[in-house]
Amino acid sequence: MQAFALTLDEYLKVAKDEVYKLRRLTRIDELTSDEANDMAYQMHVDFYDPNLPLDTRRQLIKNSINFHRIKGTPAAVEQLIDILFGDGVVEEWFQYNGIPGHYRVKTSNPAATRDRVAEFYRAIDSVTRFSAKLDSVVLEQTEQMDLYFGAGLHMRDIITARMV
Repeated sequence: MQAFALTLDEYLKVAKDEVYKLRRLTRIDELTSDEANDMAYQMHVDFYDPNLPLDTRRQLIKNSINFHRIKGTPAAVEQLIDILFGDGVVEEWFQYNGIPGHYRVKTSNPAATRDRVAEFYRAIDSVTRFSAKLDSVVLEQTEQMDLYFGAGLHMRDIITARMV
């Protein structure tokens, strides 16, 4: 009887672990790559690419409900850019004297406009409202530089001595 109980205990532990895996919403940070892909499909993640790093995919899944709630707003574009590319700010037309209904994105991540340009535009289009048009992507770059400044001042008086 004791052997039967030990064997049953082992099977129940395996079943308990499998049941725990069913609660995927509470363990998004533990999802495997395949589980993340399945969950993204189930939660209708607008911009999702299975080739993205696993941590990025998990973050997209975590924020998918929020993206659906704020879709079509500048905040949705900013949050998606922050997840995928690190940083970005949306400027609407009235902030830069543009055409009504247009906007532009400012970022300091050079990969956002060079290496991954198609991905960048596809990501923005996935959360932008249809009536809004993207004017441009502005790449801001800041560099650490040594700046030297010097000044000199020269004053002189001219004295002329004449003999009379």
